[in-house]
Amino acid sequence: MPLCNTCECHQKLDFKIKMAFQPIVNVEEKSVFAYEALVRGENGEGAGYIFDKVTEANKYSFDQACRVTAIQTIAKLDPTAHVSINFLPNAIYDPETCLARTLASAEKYGFPRENIIFEVTEHEKIENQALLRDVFATYKAKGFRTAIDDFGEGFAGLNLLAKFQPDFLKLDMNLIQGINNDKVKQSILSGIQTTASSLNVELIAEGIEDKDDFLFLKYNKIKYMQGFFFAKPELEGLPTINWD
Repeated sequence: MPLCNTCECHQKLDFKIKMAFQPIVNVEEKSVFAYEALVRGENGEGAGYIFDKVTEANKYSFDQACRVTAIQTIAKLDPTAHVSINFLPNAIYDPETCLARTLASAEKYGFPRENIIFEVTEHEKIENQALLRDVFATYKAKGFRTAIDDFGEGFAGLNLLAKFQPDFLKLDMNLIQGINNDKVKQSILSGIQTTASSLNVELIAEGIEDKDDFLFLKYNKIKYMQGFFFAKPELEGLPTINWD
């Protein structure tokens, strides 16, 4: 499998990135299931600062740099951990070729490919959904797992789910926050749970900041959660988990 010279991901960006990590926890076992890798600036600047620098010309390099940096960093922090990496579907022109650098990095840093989850967000307009289906199929065939991020915010996630079924759906924080006393949100969650169960897809609730929301979700059998209630992202580190 050749490295993707065509998309120029071998060229260096004119800005540097680091990764912060936020845990995705298994509340049933009180354990860390995975860490989401979140892009930051060289001095810890937020994701918005970095994405303002991403252009049509450098998005290929940026997407590849995020993958490599996430794998390299998590491998140093905990080579046995699972890591969830966001990718830009519109930065991929060929699934096999653009995956080559990810595979090479995993091998170089001794990080198991089966410990990597790739997330695609419904925020980004998918220009070529047939290509994205091929991407997901290729990633699964290579031993990676996949997730649709921010699910439940709009219709885009349902459209994505209708075309391909990932391993995980990450429930959008706007659906999750305040769910403990919102009957409409509770009804929507119930419907998503039924659909996910029939498709053999696991759910991850994002944006947990309130103990009542946490307790409601735990009572309703959502075992994977992520949010400030448990830990804030830590730059180039693995944060301590709050279980109280």
